[in-house]
Order: sequence, then C-alpha cells, then structure tokens
Amino acid sequence: MPGSVPEPVPESVPESVPGTARRFWAVRRVPAFLVAAVVLGAAGLLLYDVAAVRAHRPAMGWRRRLAHELATRPLGDGWVVGGAVIAVVVGAWLVLLAVTPGLRSVLPMRPDRADLRAGIDRRAAALVLRDRAMEVAGVQSVRVKVGRHRVKVRAQSHFRDLGDVRADVEGVMAEGVRKLGLAREPGVSVRVGRPAKK
Repeated sequence: MPGSVPEPVPESVPESVPGTARRFWAVRRVPAFLVAAVVLGAAGLLLYDVAAVRAHRPAMGWRRRLAHELATRPLGDGWVVGGAVIAVVVGAWLVLLAVTPGLRSVLPMRPDRADLRAGIDRRAAALVLRDRAMEVAGVQSVRVKVGRHRVKVRAQSHFRDLGDVRADVEGVMAEGVRKLGLAREPGVSVRVGRPAKK
C-alpha cells in the first residue's frame, strides 16, 4: 500500500553445518570437591606440623615415620612401587577429567544462532523416536537406544511382512533423527522380529 512502512526483513540465518557444535562439558562437582578436600586437608595438616616443629615441638609421628620409610626403603620395594602406581593412576584420571567433556548423556543440536547452544538428552531422544516407531502399522513393541554415532532400534511386529515393517521403521527413524536437529546425525540400525510365542 502507498505510504505504508515496509516491514523489516529478518536476517537470514546461515544454514548450520553439521558437526560444528561441540559437546557440553560436565560440571564434575564431586571430583573437584574430593580433590579440593584432600589437598586442603593434607596441606593444613602439613602446615600445622611444620609450625609445631618451628615452635620447638616434636614432629607428628606420621611425619617421622614417613621420613624414615622414605630414607630406608629401596625404590624397588613393593609399597613404594604400589604407591607410585596409585599416584600415576589418580593423576591420569584427573588429567582425563580435565581434558574431556564427559557429559555424554546430552547430544548437541545444530546451532541456529551463534549465541545459543542447545542439546537433547539421549533418553528423551530415544523416547521421541520410540513414539514415532510405534506409529508404524504392525509394530507391537520397540526398544530404542540412542548413541553418539548410532541409533539402534529393535522392533517386534505381530503382523505384516517383516521387510515392509523394517522399511517403514527405517523411513520413520531417518525422518525422526533429522527432525531432532542434532549437530551430528547418527546412523540408524533397525532390526525387526516376531514376538516370542508363549
């Protein structure tokens, strides 16, 4: 209409490229709390003992015994090797926690906006796909397991040809996975069988 103000055209969002979204990082409160508690307790105990020695009091028995054991035991002793192995394993575990996301239960979704990240829980995704598979004619029961790289569907059909049911389930699952909007669409593996006879 003449004289009317044209509506602003929304900026087109570039189509997101699959695989660009990174996994969500776990908070890991329990490991962080345990490490902080152990370090704080050990440091506090050691500082107290050092302050006691500086005040001309005898060192605690555990520190005298530890110093004696470290001075007298050979490096090949079983206790020394066992303690070193435990220290290495705990250190490797802490490094692994620090450099890996760890939150495997949340699958990242395609980023439609640069300032927004979204994810979907694997169990929720499996429930959505299971409901879609149950809509296929002939399907009696379905089990769906959603992984990072593959969706495994195990269905039981009480009528219709198994090949036809499997083809329909595969089509429904492919469409369902696409509509989930995952950053990395997993492959779909479908198996259809007959329910066990009672």
